[in-house]
Amino acid sequence: MSKSDSITRHHLIIKKIRKRPLSYSNLLNYLELESELQEYDFIVSQRTFQRDLNDIRKIYKIDIQYDRSKGVYEINEEYNQGTNERMFEAYEIFNILNLSDRLSQNIHFDNRKPDGIEHLHGLLHAIKNKVQIEFTYFKYDTQEFRAPQVQPYALKEHRSRWYLIGYDFMKEEVRIFGLDRLSALKISNKAFTHHEDFNVNSYFQDCFGIIRANAKQAEEVILSFTAHQGQYIKSMPLHQTQKILIDSEKELRIRLKLFITYDLEIELRSFGANMKVIEPKRLVNQIKKSFKQALKQYEEP
Repeated sequence: MSKSDSITRHHLIIKKIRKRPLSYSNLLNYLELESELQEYDFIVSQRTFQRDLNDIRKIYKIDIQYDRSKGVYEINEEYNQGTNERMFEAYEIFNILNLSDRLSQNIHFDNRKPDGIEHLHGLLHAIKNKVQIEFTYFKYDTQEFRAPQVQPYALKEHRSRWYLIGYDFMKEEVRIFGLDRLSALKISNKAFTHHEDFNVNSYFQDCFGIIRANAKQAEEVILSFTAHQGQYIKSMPLHQTQKILIDSEKELRIRLKLFITYDLEIELRSFGANMKVIEPKRLVNQIKKSFKQALKQYEEP
């Protein structure tokens, strides 16, 4: 059995047991059904299944244990160290791509493909091995090229675009670079020591999108959506800090705590009349001003 089949089987087992604990026979029935749907053989012996559980524990940091009193396999939440949801989403897309050749008339993919993803492998190598890099970078605002030398720390994805976060020696600070504007990547053999106080998750914890604010503290933002739009906001929260204040037939009101940046303003403007900013007043004025400027551009001369 190929590695891709094993990875897909791991994903199927995790996804099913995350929903509810299952007996071994029920899991086999599920794998048999998926084998028919995907035209692969996911049926395994008890011995292979136990090996799968060990691999899942090592690779995904998810501990699936057998509860003898209930006769089911379930996830040990005390051991669970946190799971990357995007990783499972990627596996789901992987499965769809495997089916797409047989269902080409039934699946339609977005054809937009951001530039720069060809650098992902090289950048990950540099990040993992902590070696400095150099590249040519084009700045949209000045329409100029520069050649920064960077200590690469992490990669971030936002709105289907990828960004590099690293320490820029010329600017003497951590900077964010869009991979679509990056070219002529050179990976050196010069090692560096990672700044211990830098953590990419903490760095973007109070951010919406990719822009970092100059403010020292995040602000409380209260938004009101129409009940219809609110259904989408509940199914896909705007930010990890989202808290529901009011959920009625008339509105969904939420509270966020984050930096107010241009990325956030653009997102809020996209909701149009379906959204109203309650607090802070500064953001209310910014949104109103942005709408007036946008309307002015379309006025008759």
